[in-house]
Amino acid sequence: MSFATLLRPLVVCSALMAASQMATAQVKVAVVNLQKAVFDTAEIKKADAEMQARYKPRSDKLQQLQEQIQRVAQQLQTGGDKLTQQAQLDLQTQGQTLQRQAQRLQEELQQDVQADRNEILSKSSQKMSDVIKKLAEEKGVDLIVDSATTLYFKPTMELTADATAAYDKTYPVK
Repeated sequence: MSFATLLRPLVVCSALMAASQMATAQVKVAVVNLQKAVFDTAEIKKADAEMQARYKPRSDKLQQLQEQIQRVAQQLQTGGDKLTQQAQLDLQTQGQTLQRQAQRLQEELQQDVQADRNEILSKSSQKMSDVIKKLAEEKGVDLIVDSATTLYFKPTMELTADATAAYDKTYPVK
């Protein structure tokens, strides 16, 4: 084997290594706090206000039930010796019934709120991903990472506010 034949793989490897270093030196990276970017959008703020209004009657009903439970417990505690055995039994039964109603209402409310929240966040997160891709292209960024998975970054690399602004511009609230 000749010296040139042995040297060729080494030259190719060196050239590839040099090219890869030059390519990585040109990569532009940015950081976005995806959760904050989504939660700061006007669309999410509007959806949150609508959800609070939609579930307020059920939340108020739950609060009323809890107040009734407190009153029954207080009657049982303060009236102890003064109440007949039947009256105590009736109050205990009433309290247990109210507690079951409150628990059922609370579970249904939590399930409904969670389902709505998941649906809204799923749609908004997908939209935000599209907005971030477009933002990356506009700013000439090669890679955007979520700040939640990043240990350190310079504040100048942060595009969260830009992402929220671009989202609000792309998906204006009616």
